[in-house]
Amino acid sequence: MAGGSADPGSPPGGEPRPASRLDPLLNPRSIAFVGASARQGAPGHTMLDLNRGTALEGRLYPVNPRYSRIDGIDCYPSLDALPEAPDLAVLGLADRRLEHALSEAAAAGVRAAVIFGGANLEEPDQTRLVRRLAAIADEAGIPICGGNGMGFYNLEAGLRITFSRPPCVTSAGGVALISHSGSSWSSLTHNDGRLRFNLSVSSGQELNVGVADYLRYALSMPTTRAIGLVLETVRRPEEFLAALSEANALSVPVMALKVGRTEQSARLAISHSGAIVGDDAAFDAVFDHHGVGRARTLEELAAALLLLARAGRVGPGGLAVIHDSGFERELLIDLASDHGAALACISPETRERLAALLDPGLEPVNPLDAWGTGREYERVFSECLGVLMEDPDTACAFISHSVRTGFWISEGWTRVAEENARRSGKPVAMVSNFPWVQDGAVVERLSEMGIPVIGGMGNGLDAARHLFAWRDFLAREAASPPAGLAAGRRSAWQARLEAGKVLDEAESLALLADYGLDVARSRVASSRDEVERIAASIDAPVALKTAMPGVHHKSEGGGVRLDVAPDRLVEAYDTLASRFGPRALVADMAPPGVEMALGVVRDPHFGPLVVVAAGGVLIELLSDRLLALPPFDRTRAERLISGLRSRSLLEGHRGRPPSKVAALAEAAARLSVLAHELGPWISELDVNPIIAGPERAVAVDALVVPSSARDHA
Repeated sequence: MAGGSADPGSPPGGEPRPASRLDPLLNPRSIAFVGASARQGAPGHTMLDLNRGTALEGRLYPVNPRYSRIDGIDCYPSLDALPEAPDLAVLGLADRRLEHALSEAAAAGVRAAVIFGGANLEEPDQTRLVRRLAAIADEAGIPICGGNGMGFYNLEAGLRITFSRPPCVTSAGGVALISHSGSSWSSLTHNDGRLRFNLSVSSGQELNVGVADYLRYALSMPTTRAIGLVLETVRRPEEFLAALSEANALSVPVMALKVGRTEQSARLAISHSGAIVGDDAAFDAVFDHHGVGRARTLEELAAALLLLARAGRVGPGGLAVIHDSGFERELLIDLASDHGAALACISPETRERLAALLDPGLEPVNPLDAWGTGREYERVFSECLGVLMEDPDTACAFISHSVRTGFWISEGWTRVAEENARRSGKPVAMVSNFPWVQDGAVVERLSEMGIPVIGGMGNGLDAARHLFAWRDFLAREAASPPAGLAAGRRSAWQARLEAGKVLDEAESLALLADYGLDVARSRVASSRDEVERIAASIDAPVALKTAMPGVHHKSEGGGVRLDVAPDRLVEAYDTLASRFGPRALVADMAPPGVEMALGVVRDPHFGPLVVVAAGGVLIELLSDRLLALPPFDRTRAERLISGLRSRSLLEGHRGRPPSKVAALAEAAARLSVLAHELGPWISELDVNPIIAGPERAVAVDALVVPSSARDHA
């Protein structure tokens, strides 16, 4: 290995790491640079030169038939001419030469490869070369980083496998980065020294090694303290979910920046639930399930990784902030609300201690403006920050100052940060309100102390929100979903769904009832006399709906009559029968309450997902819905419901009594068990509305579309 250890999986000073199939790729013991060049500044020269001076110096092999030596290193005409079969072949070649080179690497016994090229040729099918390269690699058992990537850094081993000399070479640290975007990889990796990586991978096209593989490798590195993902998609979802579960088990926080938040394609759907779900909503559900923080920008991603990697686990409470400006303190209060960052509620004792330190006229509150006259500002700020950090409700502290190299106030602030970081076990960060300042030397100094420096208060507050969200995720109790159906009953419903016919409302409600959901009593009639007999056995008034096959959204077509009194029953039925046909459903009127909706959809990546949403027509008008991976318990369901914009409707308004949220959450949890047990045979399931009243949450309409029926509906 690069560090000279007998164990290729052991970083210097770290515990032994289990062997991985990616070791020859990411931590090789010998490297061949195919396409190496003696021309200064050429990519073929840079990729070799970046790795000079490492522990692999004697096992770096330039390969190019045009040279006998490059910069004093023997150069070989081909891979099979090398004195050993290298672990890694870096193919710095044009696309037209990649197939031959990879075949040669496989024949020579190379164990891994990096491909920078996009593998695109002018062929009838533009993906043919990509497929051929993947086939060669798979047959030879060669993991490939790329193509169309920029390589990787394993800074634990001192390796920089790329083709462009970086403007800034960061020191090794505890952040791992996996990026589909080469440009974003370069932006984050070639930074000003704040973010410090142990592993940084530009995964590119992922010919046969995907984000899940790199994620698991990063988790096997003892130095990994936080992981960042820059994603376009996930090619092997099951492995991705397993890797996220492993990160949870190891308590390693993961942040993701995924593009595609807006819907790129509309999926035809029979149910309301199916119509409102885009692929990105499924990723939200996956991220929430596994505690993955979702960033919206590269700056937010970087800031969160910086704070998460340096802070470790934090205790209860919120954010304390100290300022040298009253205006910026007020601005922070507004921004904290916008960014969802909780501020610490300091105690009366803390306020008393602050008051004794502050100049007259300054309020002893959090956020704290401690400048006053500026007299002995360094001592005052240091002592005030110490008091804030000692408060039981302070989990993390920010110093709000736009630090500038060589500025006397910034120098004082830097010493304040250093002193409080040393004496407090709580994380402290320097966060600027205005990031466009010359702060390189200060950043380097604070970074060496382990103190994050974050540019932009919005980025800092987002980072704090992600830090607290990760803490709260770790504190969640293990879910205990409701029990499912007995095996025999579950098998019977599976067989019914496999028949492929859409379940009508009566049968759909029966399925829900078998899983413990509270449903409205109902029976199907095929004539006027049957309708009258059924209505006589149900408390008046009743709901009368068409039950003719193929009518899925009955209310939109006039197929529902509510509050039908006995003396209007025949007239109502005759109207429905003349418009739709004789088959009708007679049901109890649900008690008053708020119309909500539940559902199950099948995501092409992650399978069955449960939908919790505003109900009735609002499900589409407001697009107020959240998704979750099944199964889950009532506590998780209550968290979902609390995240809806329509949540306030359940609290009661305009004199209406509040709804029993626990009953709605229990229904969602039971539906999640249904989705878990029968999800593979369900394309869409719609419970809309479910009436959330003061005592019950009653499903009054439902539709189940089996997987086999979806394509023919």
